[in-house]
Amino acid sequence: MDGDTSLYSIGELARLTGLTVKTIRFWSDEGVVPPADRTPAGYRLYGQDALARLGLVRTLRDLGVGLATIRQVLEREVTVAEVAAVHAEALETQIRTLRLRQAVLRAVAGRGSTPEEMELMHTLAHLTDRERRRLIHDFIDNAFEGLDVDPGFLATLRDAMPVLPDDPAPEQVDAWVELAGLVQDEDFRAGMRRAAEDQIRARDEAGQPEPDEARRLADLIRERTAEARKAGLAPESEAARPLVDELARQCAGLAGREDGPEFRRWLLERLEIGNDSRYERYWRLLAVINGWPAPDMGPAVEWLIAGLRAA
Repeated sequence: MDGDTSLYSIGELARLTGLTVKTIRFWSDEGVVPPADRTPAGYRLYGQDALARLGLVRTLRDLGVGLATIRQVLEREVTVAEVAAVHAEALETQIRTLRLRQAVLRAVAGRGSTPEEMELMHTLAHLTDRERRRLIHDFIDNAFEGLDVDPGFLATLRDAMPVLPDDPAPEQVDAWVELAGLVQDEDFRAGMRRAAEDQIRARDEAGQPEPDEARRLADLIRERTAEARKAGLAPESEAARPLVDELARQCAGLAGREDGPEFRRWLLERLEIGNDSRYERYWRLLAVINGWPAPDMGPAVEWLIAGLRAA
């Protein structure tokens, strides 16, 4: 059996390639390694090209390529490069899925979850990016439907979507599971709606401040109260009174009102209504999922609320 005209039996091909007779017969039946001839007794014989075909088929099968696609490659209907590109993308998807499963298992192991919690975490973690965005959009639509909410505020909410990375850390999976539960909580949705309604009333009473001015005031409150907390200055103390007065005057100026007892009662009520710890938690969870800096406005508002109450 020397030269290119040699013919091989299935047994000989098996010895030369290391494949089983059963595998070669199956691939032959599927048409990817057709016989070149048959013996008088009807046994299949294969030409020299069968060795090359078997090598290619084995390689593509090891990469997960189906026999129908392999047949297209061998018949020159598609190229190996085209097949490789498609399967590389498919493998990337499988790798992302496996990484996500690994993160879920690590999160479950770390928190000692019950079987019910594990099932919930598995379901929520395997939502697609589109499904995660839809969950948040549904929350926004439900919480603010029919309200004359500042478009910029809604745009900020809709732009801040949770995006789990391809290889999420357990804390990111944990944060996503908690966030998904939070936005589906009816009490949280109702609280967000009440806060939005109160902001609308305040806007109607005092007018809508310029966004840049509002941001500058928020930065001022954040920075000054952070300094006070770092210095150990209790908001209820007499030593804190000048800072509380200064911040109250700044808030009055932004609202276009005169500072005084009536305004401070109004301001305190606005701050208390909007100071639900779960709102801060919402943004903290988003920050963990997306790798953003953690928000720090909550402690600032709490300090100012305590100072206004004492004053």
